[in-house]
Formats: sequence, C-alpha cells, structure tokens
Amino acid sequence: MRGLIVIAVLGMAGAASHAQSGGRLLVVVKGAQSLAIVDPVAGKTIATVSEQPVPGRDTGHEVAASADGKLAFVPIYGDAGVGSPGSDGSSMEAIDVAAAKTVGRVDFGHGVRPHCAVLGPAVAGHPDGLLYVTTEIDKTITVIDPKTLKIVGSVPTGSEQSHMLAVSHDGKRGYTANVGPGTVSVLDLVGRKVDTIIPISGNTQRISISMDDKWVFTSDQTKPQLAVIDTATNKVVKWVPMESTGYGTAPTPDGHWLLVPMMDVNKVAVVDLKTMTVARNIELAAGTHPQEALVRPDGKVAYVSCDHAGQVAEIDTKSWTVTRMIEIGKLADGLAWAR
Repeated sequence: MRGLIVIAVLGMAGAASHAQSGGRLLVVVKGAQSLAIVDPVAGKTIATVSEQPVPGRDTGHEVAASADGKLAFVPIYGDAGVGSPGSDGSSMEAIDVAAAKTVGRVDFGHGVRPHCAVLGPAVAGHPDGLLYVTTEIDKTITVIDPKTLKIVGSVPTGSEQSHMLAVSHDGKRGYTANVGPGTVSVLDLVGRKVDTIIPISGNTQRISISMDDKWVFTSDQTKPQLAVIDTATNKVVKWVPMESTGYGTAPTPDGHWLLVPMMDVNKVAVVDLKTMTVARNIELAAGTHPQEALVRPDGKVAYVSCDHAGQVAEIDTKSWTVTRMIEIGKLADGLAWAR
C-alpha cells in the first residue's frame, strides 16, 4: 500500500485532545496531494498523510470518514477541475486516522474521476453503512462496502459531471449536482436507478440535504442565488437571493441554519431555513476564498475551508464569529469529521 507519513505526532496530549473534542477534523490539501488530520482543540495539524498514487499529479478533492471514525476515505480525482482536460483518477485511498497511514485502496479499474464520498446509514447486511462515491466519467455512483473496500454495485446518474452527492438520512435517496449540465439527479439508492433529473441553471455546484430530508440545496453558478428543491415534488420551489455566488452548503444539526461559503466576496452566508432568507454574512479576510463548509456533530462549531489562504476558518455557531484561522496547507479543500 502506498502512503507516506510526513508528520505523525500522536502522543498523550493528542489523545487527550481527541477525547475532549470527540473527534478529528480531516482536510484534503490539494496543493500537497495529502490529507491533514487536525486536532480541533489545539487548532493544529497533527499528521499529514500523502494520498497520491501518481506522485506530483493526481490528488484527492474530498474526504469522508467511516462510521467509527477510524478510517478516512479519499477518492483520487486527478489533476484537473471538473469538466477540464487532465488526468482521470482511478482509485480511492483508505487512511487509518489514528496511525496516520494508508491501509487500503479501492481500484476502480479505469479512469473515472472519483470525487465525492458519502457514507450512508446502516442498512440490512451493512451495519456500518455503504459508501457512495461519485464516479464522473462513468456517469455513476459507485457503491462500496467500507469494511471490505469491495465494490458492491453502482447507481447511474443519467448525467455528465455528477460531481457532488447528498444522501437522505434514511439512505434511500441520493442527489447529485451535475455541474456543467446545471442539473440535479434524483437517485433511488435501493433500486439503484435514476428517478428524475431536475433542471437548475446553466451551471450548478455542490449539494446538501436538510436534516429532516425535506429540502435539497445547490448553488447556482450563473446568478447569486441558492436553489431549494422540495424532495416531495422534486422541483425547485424557492430561490434564496445571495450577496454573491455560493458554493458548498452545510446545515446545522438542529436544522435551523444553512452555511453557504461565497468565494468571490470572502464571506459565509448563514441562511435561516425557517424563512429561507439570509440572516447574516460572516466576513473573512480578503483573498481567503471560502468554498466548503462542515458543521461539527455537536453543532457548536462550523469549519470552512479557504483554499487560497491554505486555512480552515473556525466559526462559533452561537455568536457567528470567526474564532480562529487554522493553518492547513496550499489549496485546503474537502472536509470531514472523524468522531
């Protein structure tokens, strides 16, 4: 198995911090083709693991954690952006979070540009859930057993550039943001088929689902607005005006708020899901370029990756203030929480 440990400092102090915080923050560092493992109490990277199967070229963009928090899954996308020419990644790395080393790999057999990994809930025969990975070139979601790292199936998306995925909390439905086509595919994950494809705009990015599974959110890239999809009707029923074009979205565990980073203005919008309006905008420093958001399971803290700054913004969700900027590395991107 490939995987070079660049830093590994996991002593007693680190273990104590882990117990206090209840987890680790995982951050993909595209500029270093690596995964950063962050102690959220100290606000410092404690280990960096190389995840590049092709040195100096391919890198992961996103990361997911196993149900027990022991493993991180990093699909290796390639060396380009979505829809752009470049290499096509063909694997996914499994990284032991505590040991900070690569312990397994999924080989997709050919270039598929695997991008977003999402762990579904426990289902019959899979008490640790199933891992769903967007495999763009094949226009599919690949289904993986996270315990054995075996591919157990696939779900067609019916579209090009199915870049990001959200899964309902009961594990029955999936939703992909199809970037260039500007659509959202609604997937039957049980029957492993496409239910419908919803038009959004000329270009759409990122996707998330509300805690009650009633709404799906994706950011229009042609206008400063957020699309709100009613999952009962599979139609866009609301547009939330934004100060600027949004990108990633993340709901708070209480279902009240949705965080939406806005890269061009270096702000994070906080949408009130009761009124479907922007309640406030959190300002970050110029040039930070916030793009992905993650809310900690306890709901007290949100993290926003800022790729141009090579940092992650830590936000207190009670005061909606930035409490600190955590140094990560060049092109910090995908986020996950390992409990």
